[in-house]
Amino acid sequence: MTEFGPELEEAVRDRHVATIRKLLHQHTPSEIAGILSTTEDPDARALIFRCLSRDIATQTFEYLPHNEQTELLESLATSEVANILNEMADDDRTRFFEELPANVVKQLLGIMSAEERARAVKLLGYPEDSVGRLMSPHYIAVHPSWSVQQALDHIRQNGKDSETLTMAYVVNEAGQLIDDIRMRSFLLAPLDAHVTDLMNNRFVALRSTDTEEDAVAVFREADLPALPVTDADGYLIGVVTSDDILDVAEQEATEDIQKFGGLEALELPYPDTPLATLLRKRAPWLIVLLLGQTFTASAMGYFENEIEQAVVLALFIPLIISSGGNSGSQAATLVIRAMALKELTIRDWWLVMRREILTGLCLGLILGAIGFLRVAVWHLQGFADYTEHWVLVAATIAASLVGIVLWGTLSGSMIPILMRRAGLDPATSSAPFVATLVDVTGIVIYFTIAAVVLRGTLL
Repeated sequence: MTEFGPELEEAVRDRHVATIRKLLHQHTPSEIAGILSTTEDPDARALIFRCLSRDIATQTFEYLPHNEQTELLESLATSEVANILNEMADDDRTRFFEELPANVVKQLLGIMSAEERARAVKLLGYPEDSVGRLMSPHYIAVHPSWSVQQALDHIRQNGKDSETLTMAYVVNEAGQLIDDIRMRSFLLAPLDAHVTDLMNNRFVALRSTDTEEDAVAVFREADLPALPVTDADGYLIGVVTSDDILDVAEQEATEDIQKFGGLEALELPYPDTPLATLLRKRAPWLIVLLLGQTFTASAMGYFENEIEQAVVLALFIPLIISSGGNSGSQAATLVIRAMALKELTIRDWWLVMRREILTGLCLGLILGAIGFLRVAVWHLQGFADYTEHWVLVAATIAASLVGIVLWGTLSGSMIPILMRRAGLDPATSSAPFVATLVDVTGIVIYFTIAAVVLRGTLL
């Protein structure tokens, strides 16, 4: 705690509440959350938290990691916990409840107010990873028949608890969403104008059952600070803000990156993940990849005679198979990311194949030329002896690189699309998986080409 000043440390040690409040008043909720995170003593942490005002305490609590939220609640009295839960934003509270055991959630729901408990239970009833779990039921709704003056009066009266004041939503008498209007339009319009004068009847909305991934894509296209959420019949039931979507986008990107690396996605931050969980997440893929590499050994065993007759071929195996694996990993990364950003769909498979055939062929020719020059220069300069048939050896290397890079590029680009077609997450077709697949097939391609080019000479 010393990094936040000796005054605060001394005030906490002496339990001087007035001084603590004065010092904390200089910090934002996010900064106070950082102070709590670096305070190891649970009693000191609880004392600091109790010195916060009710609003600041709730905001600070929302900034804390889940495990620290749980530890803090254990240090507080039941009434204090109830105040925090009642005041928390609905989406943050839902996310907090989702990570707790069912019996703990039941106990916490029991100490909440009847109104907040009913709202929390409703949100928890939506499917996991759906927009319904993200939305907040606090928003500003106006009617088309109202004047701008009536709308502004309504906003002043009810805007305090709204999740966002950047947008107002127009609903009919039944409560169905019919338009959205930026708040600046109300501020700039004449007071005697009507809401209908500000409407253009064009709006973007999410369904409560939409996935969080779909919501990220819609937010990206709409470029709005908040989006309304409706039920299946078009009734306005909530709102999702951009800060919630940023959290979702970060989580999805983290999961994809972890899957790219050949492991299952982690539910907790890396420092908080238990060792046993890390092993469980990482071991299965390593075992699968190890078993896949055994097929590489089997393929090399199949061509054992060729290797014995032309030992020089074995020198270039790492170069050949790594080039194929690298090209496949590149293609897989590009396609998986494009699919995650909704730039590609399954229907675009032919476009992807055409582009990757041309790309793979060009890349193969470039690497093949370099491979040919590598053999020629090393042999002619006396760095290595590739026998009197060195030209054929160089041609074998060049032709193999063209074939393997082309195959790796096609495999890396098509496997994610096939996995999406099968209803699986394309991110699981990670770079190590593609590289292992291309390693096995690369051996077959390499020695098949060698058998053709070197027949009657080295083989």
